[in-house]
Amino acid sequence: MPDPSSPAPRSSPPPSTPANAPAGKEAAEAPRGSTLIRFAPLLAVALGILSAVLLVSTLVFWNQVGNRDNTLEQGANRLVQLQAAAEELQAQVTLDKTSIERMGKRVDAAKAESAVRQADLDKITLADVDLQTNLEKARASATDFQTQMEDARVASIKRQGDVDVAKAQNEVLRTQLSQAQSDVNQLQAQLVKARADAADLAEQLAKAQKPSPRSKS
Repeated sequence: MPDPSSPAPRSSPPPSTPANAPAGKEAAEAPRGSTLIRFAPLLAVALGILSAVLLVSTLVFWNQVGNRDNTLEQGANRLVQLQAAAEELQAQVTLDKTSIERMGKRVDAAKAESAVRQADLDKITLADVDLQTNLEKARASATDFQTQMEDARVASIKRQGDVDVAKAQNEVLRTQLSQAQSDVNQLQAQLVKARADAADLAEQLAKAQKPSPRSKS
């Protein structure tokens, strides 16, 4: 049993763990900090490259967006132009249809007028044939009168006693011959006029059948 008067043996103090703990932590983190300091320039370069890549990507993206907007705007303008051209073409087609219908009416009217002119020309041709027949008859009559006058002259020579009668007959025949020649001249004038009218109608018919330059346009 120990003596109460003797001092109690001093026990050794326990190791101060809290005081030594930071020193150990710093010692453990020292290699990690040196590693971070060693790779810091590489990280900065990597971050700079990444930032540059992001910046270039952003610029390219905005450029593509701008190009797409320009393309869309150009497409819209082109669509408006095409629509305007289509409307103008439709209006031109409508105008051409109207012009074609108008030209068709003119052609029908020209055909009808040509048919009328052709009928008139046929009538004049028939009249010309009739006038030609009458002219032939008048010429035959004039020939007959000429023959009769010659016979009268022969009779007047043979019959000296009937000279006055022969002269009278001769004068009558001369008068008849003059009348016949006058009739022949009138028929010839009518024939010439009828032929001129036929030529005019034939020319008008040719002009009516020929399309005019205005109709072509």
